[in-house]
Amino acid sequence: MTRLDKLLDFFKNEPNDEFLKYALATEYLRLNETDKALMYYEDLVNNHPQYVGTYYHLGKLYEALNRTDDAIATYEKGMLVTKAARDNHAFSELQGVYMQLKGFDDEDDD
Repeated sequence: MTRLDKLLDFFKNEPNDEFLKYALATEYLRLNETDKALMYYEDLVNNHPQYVGTYYHLGKLYEALNRTDDAIATYEKGMLVTKAARDNHAFSELQGVYMQLKGFDDEDDD
């Protein structure tokens, strides 16, 4: 039984478990099944918006799919959620990728 099979078994019993959704998204991404990964990540941001780990990975997936506007919107929403949750580490990670995507980087402080 593969890791994916085990996760899907757990998920059958707990279909609203946000950690299982996140684990499934991550596993599908690892298997290069981006459509399924996207489905679980998008489910998380829509139905479990306080699950802060999703925003970074969904944004990065959008970037990989050349969906820059979606990535920017995801990072912006994630920054709002992480700031409200006072999760400074997650906020700074999101802010870093957001600034990089928007074209600001450390080289611009001349």
